[in-house]
Amino acid sequence: MADPLPVPVAILRLPRGPDTSGSRGFSRRSRHGDDSRPSENSRDSAALQGARAALRERFLRLLGRARGRRARFSLWNGIRLDAEFGAADVHSGAFQVDSLQTPLGIQGAALLRCGDVLEFSFQL
Repeated sequence: MADPLPVPVAILRLPRGPDTSGSRGFSRRSRHGDDSRPSENSRDSAALQGARAALRERFLRLLGRARGRRARFSLWNGIRLDAEFGAADVHSGAFQVDSLQTPLGIQGAALLRCGDVLEFSFQL
């Protein structure tokens, strides 16, 4: 009997924050060009920060549950890979996997760049 297909996990990409020069990202001023409502802006900022923190915690819990499980990775170029999920290094942007099954064969251990991965899924 064939293994059931893993349930895909949705990926939510959040916008980047402003850089130090303020040339891209979010404006430091309100949408209408006046800063007359700082309390509302700070409330919106706190709500946004709370939402980002909740999403980050949810993502990190997901990575913790994936450790040691068989996972299927879909890459941007259309290739699908199966592997045992090991860990994720969010700062350098890589997934560490074991027993990576590729079209060219099986690799004992590998790093997959997060930028190459469109989605990944695993059984709960």
